[in-house]
Amino acid sequence: MIHSKIIGTGSYLPAKMLSNYDLEKIVDTSHDWIFSRSGIVERHFAADNELTSDLALQASRKAIEAAGIKADEIDLIIVATTTPDQTFPSTACILQDKLGITNGSPAFDMQAVCGGFVYALNTADLYIRGGQAKTVLVVGAEVLSRILDWNDRTTCVLFGDGAGAVVLRASDEPGIVVSKLHADGVHRNMLKAAPLISMDGKSVFKFAVKVLSEVVEELLEDQKLTGSDIDWLVPHQANIRIIEATAKKLGLEMSNVVVTVATHGNTSAASIPLALDTAVRDGRIKAGQNILIEAVGGGFTWGAVLIKW
Repeated sequence: MIHSKIIGTGSYLPAKMLSNYDLEKIVDTSHDWIFSRSGIVERHFAADNELTSDLALQASRKAIEAAGIKADEIDLIIVATTTPDQTFPSTACILQDKLGITNGSPAFDMQAVCGGFVYALNTADLYIRGGQAKTVLVVGAEVLSRILDWNDRTTCVLFGDGAGAVVLRASDEPGIVVSKLHADGVHRNMLKAAPLISMDGKSVFKFAVKVLSEVVEELLEDQKLTGSDIDWLVPHQANIRIIEATAKKLGLEMSNVVVTVATHGNTSAASIPLALDTAVRDGRIKAGQNILIEAVGGGFTWGAVLIKW
C-alpha cells in the first residue's frame, strides 16, 4: 500500500518583527489587552518588496534541503494561501519558476484560509495514494499584513506573515494515516476579508472550539484511538485560548501541544507548517510518534490530519 510520508520540513519568517508594544504606538491597544485575549506577544511582517511567493520560496528551499532531494524531483506543488501574489497566475506556478523546476509537473493554489494547509496536505496525500504524484511540495504562505484593517483594533493585532513547507514522498512506511475535512458556508460572514479582515470574535471562538473538538474526536473514533495515543497536537495557531480549550476537551496536557502563537501570531495557512517545522527542528517530534494537526478558518473550513511520523 502506498503511503504519503513527510520527509522534510521548512519555514520562514520575515525579518521585520512587531511586538505588542510596537503596536501600542499605532493602534489604540495595549500589550496586556492583546496578550490576555490571544496569547500573542509579537508577529512578523513582510518587507514592502516581499511577496507571498518569496516567503514560500525560502520555506520550500529549507524543506527540500531537509528532505535531501533535488527540486526537480518534485512532481506536484500545492500552495495554500489567502494572499496570493496576484489574481493569476497562481502563487504555486510562480514558486515553481523561482525554484527552477521545469519538469512540467502540475502546480496550483488552494484557498481555505486558515484551514488551507490541512486541505492542501489531504489533497497531496490523495495524489500520492492515487499514483498521480511521487514527491509533493505543500506550502502554506501568507502576507496577511496587507489585508489588515488598522482601524479595527480587535483584529489587526492578531495576524502575522510567514511560510511553512513540507515535502511528501510516496513510501511503503506509514505516513499520513487519515484526514477529515469539513466546511459550512452558512457562517461565511462570521470571518471574512472584503477586502480587509473583519471578524465576530466571540462567535468565532465558540465555533472554533466546537468544530475542532468534533473533528478530532471524529478522527480518533475512526482510528479507534484516544487522546492519550497522540504524542503531539500541532494546532492552527490562532489564539492560545482556543488551543487550550481544544486540548482540554480532548484530555491532552498542554505539554503535548506545540504552541508558537506567542511569537508568530495568526499566520493563517502558514501557521501549522511553521509550528510543525519548529517542533521537528528542536527535536520534539520524533520518528514513530503520532502527530495530530487541526485547523479552522473562514468559510468556515475545518479539518484534522493524523500523521505517523
